[in-house]
Amino acid sequence: MRRYTTLLLTAFLLVVVVVAGSAYLAGSGHVEKGVAMRELTVYTTLPAEHAALLSDGYEKKSRVRVNFVPLSSKDLVDRAAKDDRSAALVLADERTLAELSKRGAFAPYDSEATDAVPEEFRQEQGAWTGVWYDPVVFAVNSDYLRTLKNVPDTWTELSRGETRISMTDFVAADAASNLLYSLIAQFGDEEAYRILRGIHPQVVQYTKYLSNPVRQVGMGEADISIAVASETLRYVADGYPIRIIYPADGTAYTLAGAGVLASAKPDDQQAAGEFVDWLLSDEAQTILWQKGFDFLPTNRATLAYQQFAGKNLVLFTQKPDFTDEQRHEFLDRWVKYIRFSKAGK
Repeated sequence: MRRYTTLLLTAFLLVVVVVAGSAYLAGSGHVEKGVAMRELTVYTTLPAEHAALLSDGYEKKSRVRVNFVPLSSKDLVDRAAKDDRSAALVLADERTLAELSKRGAFAPYDSEATDAVPEEFRQEQGAWTGVWYDPVVFAVNSDYLRTLKNVPDTWTELSRGETRISMTDFVAADAASNLLYSLIAQFGDEEAYRILRGIHPQVVQYTKYLSNPVRQVGMGEADISIAVASETLRYVADGYPIRIIYPADGTAYTLAGAGVLASAKPDDQQAAGEFVDWLLSDEAQTILWQKGFDFLPTNRATLAYQQFAGKNLVLFTQKPDFTDEQRHEFLDRWVKYIRFSKAGK
């Protein structure tokens, strides 16, 4: 009898150990094949495809599952500004990050990786750090380029030319409208609209998508496109006859960056910081590049940055820090007096 009692007691203790272990693993985060995985929740304005690539890549490297929550800029600001501890990090566009920084939503984060990022790509107190950017370039058909004696390499020269230009409609995409606001911030509204009035008669099509202007140049349907570098590089990699011209008088760009939320728990803030450092690494950049997302890394210490042919391009120095009302007015003026103006042609 004593023997059976001992066996029953041993079995009971084993059950207790298994239950306790399962409870511990469940409290640690996601459990995969019996191994606890830490989880990190990130609010983001990035496209879902970008987020999925980054999440999968980081999980394979660090055994940390990154749960991206896609939100509009307004919804993200409203949610992240609250002290709800639901997320530890924000990965978003520069304007969203700047607004959250004004509201004190971020805990400053500094590391060797963030220190390698130029000041123009990060908040001066370390509230957020840019991880990559996408500049606007001139994509030129290679055959057309060979016919030119003087290559237009400034916005002014482009506005004075006689060529076939394709560009994305400013009202169709944020990256396109950002060019309008950036031209105004850099040159002043009078000069910016003068440049755009000069470009308008040469435009064969205002497209709805960022990729179409580059495709049209590659197919010979346009001579020059005003396009984002990431789309241009994708078509160049696919063998289209396109040469990239980086505007000598500077260009606009869209910036994506990350900020650690002050409302997050200390352990989650540490995990968020480690993820930021990874986003600034060659590994993260390579994951995006392999899928055709050719963004320029802000971390100049990376091999990815050193290999980029246009790494020394000139960027606009003035930020388009305009209110929503100002942006609406600028866009409305362009639509009325240039885009759909008979005098514009």
